[in-house]
Amino acid sequence: MGMLWMFLTGLCFVAVTALVKYLGDDLPAAQQAFLRYLLGLVFLVPMWPALRDSRFSRMVLGVFALRGAIHALGVALWFYAMTQIPIAEVTAMNYLTPVYVTLGAALFLGERLALRRLLAVLVAFLGALVILRPGLREVSSGHLAMLGTAIFFAASYLMAKRLSGQVSASMVVAMLSVAVTVALSPLAYAVWVPPTAAQLLGLLAVAAFATAGHYSMTRAFAAAPVTVTQPVTFLQLVWAVAIGAMFFAEPVDLFVVLGGMVIMASVLFITWREAMLRKQAKRAVPAP
Repeated sequence: MGMLWMFLTGLCFVAVTALVKYLGDDLPAAQQAFLRYLLGLVFLVPMWPALRDSRFSRMVLGVFALRGAIHALGVALWFYAMTQIPIAEVTAMNYLTPVYVTLGAALFLGERLALRRLLAVLVAFLGALVILRPGLREVSSGHLAMLGTAIFFAASYLMAKRLSGQVSASMVVAMLSVAVTVALSPLAYAVWVPPTAAQLLGLLAVAAFATAGHYSMTRAFAAAPVTVTQPVTFLQLVWAVAIGAMFFAEPVDLFVVLGGMVIMASVLFITWREAMLRKQAKRAVPAP
């Protein structure tokens, strides 16, 4: 069941990328990102009473605000990248995020980075080089935006990990949506273009698919170990290549597919190693 939920997650997230690609750059990236999150707040209506009555410490509120600002930059860069490079390249480079999370956990959270995991990280960067091919082709602003996106998203997820011990998971997600909407508002205002009804409807659909994707991903993690569900995420690259070729006339770039496979293999190895270490830690705990 966990694999089915993750399969649905992939469909939802690929639908998000396809819709954003279809909307194009008629609206500035920052404005698209803002409207996506603003319209997405409608899906949090059931949580508004809990949000209104919540009491957070000043430190937790500060982390929420900082995370919102960081995630907002990542989202804005992602929307920009979608207008500049093919869907497959955006999807493949998105796989770098968990790799940066691994590095960040070692640098900022004091987690141990064993040699095998460090080698896996290096392999992932090799996969990124296969995709970018610096020196063999021009590295565009869209590629640089995706590198920034992965870094900002990784920082956001590390902050979520820190918050998870103090606040419920649903509240972490809800506060992220609110904080990102607020953080993106001045960026959107600075470049505001009056949106059409069709554009608003498209961005509402983006918000709906993104919300459904996060929900199904949560269900997948609850139903099966990450080592079981993670390989299914590679299908997102397959669908991204197919959609890009069929609907947007994007050529199939075998280097992008190869680089994405290399990065995904690294992510799978890191995920598997962490699962094995958790099992060993559980066995090491004496029974009461």
